[in-house]
Amino acid sequence: MLAGPGAPFEIAEEEVLGNRMKVFKQRFTSLREVAALAQARGETDTFLVYGDRRWSTGQFLRAANSVSNVLAESFGIEQGDRVAVLSANNPEWCLAFWGVVDMGAILVGLNGWWKADEILYGLRDSGSRILVADKGRIARIVDQLDELPDLEQVFLIDCDPGDVGLDGDPRVHRFEELLTSPADPLPAAKIDEDDPAVIFYTSGTTGRPKGAVSTHRSMIANLQHTMYFALSLSLRTGADPTATAAGLPPASLLTSPLFHVSGCHSGLVVGMMAGIKLVIPVGKFEPEKAMRLIQDEQVTTWASVPTMVWRVVEHPARHDYDLSTVQTVSYGGSPTASEMQRRVRETFPNVRSLGNAYGLTESSSVATVNSGADMDTRPESVGRPMPVVDIRIVDEQDAERPTGQKGEVWIRGPIVMPGYWNRPDATAETITPGGWLRTGDIGYVDADGFLYITDRAKDMIIRGGENVYCVEIENRLVEHPAIADAAVIGVPHPTLGEEVKAVVEVAEGEDIAPDEVQRWVAETLADFKVPAYVDLRRDKLPRNASGKLLKNVLRGEGEVSFAETM
Repeated sequence: MLAGPGAPFEIAEEEVLGNRMKVFKQRFTSLREVAALAQARGETDTFLVYGDRRWSTGQFLRAANSVSNVLAESFGIEQGDRVAVLSANNPEWCLAFWGVVDMGAILVGLNGWWKADEILYGLRDSGSRILVADKGRIARIVDQLDELPDLEQVFLIDCDPGDVGLDGDPRVHRFEELLTSPADPLPAAKIDEDDPAVIFYTSGTTGRPKGAVSTHRSMIANLQHTMYFALSLSLRTGADPTATAAGLPPASLLTSPLFHVSGCHSGLVVGMMAGIKLVIPVGKFEPEKAMRLIQDEQVTTWASVPTMVWRVVEHPARHDYDLSTVQTVSYGGSPTASEMQRRVRETFPNVRSLGNAYGLTESSSVATVNSGADMDTRPESVGRPMPVVDIRIVDEQDAERPTGQKGEVWIRGPIVMPGYWNRPDATAETITPGGWLRTGDIGYVDADGFLYITDRAKDMIIRGGENVYCVEIENRLVEHPAIADAAVIGVPHPTLGEEVKAVVEVAEGEDIAPDEVQRWVAETLADFKVPAYVDLRRDKLPRNASGKLLKNVLRGEGEVSFAETM
C-alpha cells in the first residue's frame, strides 16, 4: 500500500554514486525543501521549547534564514564552506543547522564531550571557517584559537567575548549578530542531492575520529524512512499516526545529542518535517528534569539512547510524575535487553509502541527498526531493514553467510555516506566498490529478515577457540535487579587466549557479590560464557554520546572525561 507502484513511498532502482540501489521514486532533493514545506505552518504551532523560550515554525525559520543571510552577506560563507558547532543542545544549535544546510554550506557537528586536543583536531580536519560555541566549550580552546588558520570567525551562544578572555578579538562575536536579518525567503543556491550537508565525527573508540559525511540525499532518505515507518505501523495497528492521547499535539523530548545522527537527523529534521514540538532540556541530562518536562510539556514521544532511558525507568521518583502522555519510547545506540521493555511499560503506562533502532553515523541514522508486536516476539532483534536498505551478513573472506549464521553486517542504500571527509584511505576500508558499508558489527538475520546484533567485531572474545559474544552476557547481567549497567571485555589468558571479564555498575542502594554475578550468568548461559573475573563499581560506566560502551577505556586503552557523562 505504501511502497508499491504509484504509492507515496514507491521504490525504484537508480544509480547513486556509481552503484545501482533501491531509492524512493518520489523524494525531496535537499533539506531546504523540508524547510519550505514546513513554512506553511507559520505561527500556528510551537516548534521548539527550551526553558522559557518558545518558537513557532515561522519564527524559527525566519531566524534560521537570518543565519544564512548574515553568514553569506557579512562573512562570505559560500556553498561547501564548513561551519562548526561546538555546544550543548540548544536553539542556537538548531538555528545554525538549518541556516547552514539551507544555503548549501556544510554543518560540522563537533562532539560536545571532546577535550581541547580533540576539538582542535576536528576544526583543523574539517577546515571550518566559522565556529559557533557555548561558553563551557569555547573555554577549552580559548588559548589556542591562533593555532587554527582556517578559522575566521567565532560566534558565542551564551556569553560575551570578555567572559572568556576574548574581549577585543575582532574574530569573536555574539550569536545574536547572526539573527539581525530575519526574512521569509529561503536561500536560493542550487543544492544537489549528493552535496554534503553535515560532517559528524565517529565515536573514535580507537584512533582519531573520522568525519562521516551525510549528504542531502542520505538525510532525506532517513527522513522518508521515518515517515514510512510511522504510517506502516499505523496500518498494522489501525491507529492514527498523528493522534495522541486527549488530542494532544505531538511533542518529542529531544535528549539525544544534536552532534549525533539520532539527535539531528532523526530528531531535528524529522521534527521539522512532521510538525513535532521539540522539547530540549536545559543543561546536563537529569532523570527528574526529563520527567518534569514530559509532565509539563505533555510529551508524547521520547527517542533516546538506552542509558538515559534506563536512568528514568530505574529512578525511585518515576511514579511521582505524570508520564501518561508518552505513547512512544524508542532507543538506539546499543542492543537492549527485554528487561528494558518491561520497565518502560511499567514507567510509562500509556505506551502504545516501543522501538529499537539500529544504525551508524556512517548510515545517516536508522538502517533497521523493531517496533510494535515484533518487539514482544523478538525483543533482542533490532528489526528488519528499512525499505531502501539492503543488509548482508558476510564472513572473513567477504562471502555471504547463510540465514541464521553470524558474520559482519554490511549495509547498502541511499542512507550510506559517500565517505569520510578527506580520508580516501579510511573510506576504501569501510565502503566496498559495490557501495556496501562494512559496519564492524557482528550479527545474523533470521528466516523472517530480522537482524540481530551480537557484538562489535573487535569486542568479540575468543576463549579456547569458542567465540563469546559480549552482548549476550551483558543482556543477562542487566536483568539482575542489583545491576544497573554492565560491560563484558576479554582479558589475556596464558592457555585459553582470552578469558571473560564483567565490569558491573551496582544499582544505587543495592549490593551484590562477584560469585552471585557468576551464578546469575550460569543459570542461563554456557559455562564458558560465565565471567571468570567480576569488577564491581559504583560509578557510571564510560559511554560515548550515542550510548555505546567505551570498552577501550575499560581495557585501559584510552581515556574519557566524566565531567559530562550521562
